[in-house]
Amino acid sequence: MAKILLVDDAAFMRKVVKDGLSKAGYTDLHEAVDGADAVEKYNSLKPDLVLMDITMPNMDGLEALKAIRAADGNANVVMCSAMGQETMVIDAIRSGAKDFIVKPFKIERVLKTVTSIVGEP
Repeated sequence: MAKILLVDDAAFMRKVVKDGLSKAGYTDLHEAVDGADAVEKYNSLKPDLVLMDITMPNMDGLEALKAIRAADGNANVVMCSAMGQETMVIDAIRSGAKDFIVKPFKIERVLKTVTSIVGEP
């Protein structure tokens, strides 16, 4: 069973994604509230996948992505953000993100990405 870490400063967004993943059969789900929390939880949980927002307080998602990838070059991180700006997408991919999902998204898009990286639940 894949362990997935959901990172977003908006509790509502974490709930939407968590509910969608749960309904699809993914049950080993964990949450972080910002980039610093994500790095800390990544190091202790060693999740198979991280779904992470970009715009967050304390440490943004791009900084957290770089910190996670520095600690684990094989980390699977997918960025999710309303900022679909080309430069952010390019920076995220160059920094090691596996994919970039633009908000607002349909949960089916998230599920497709999750399944392609960690497989079926």
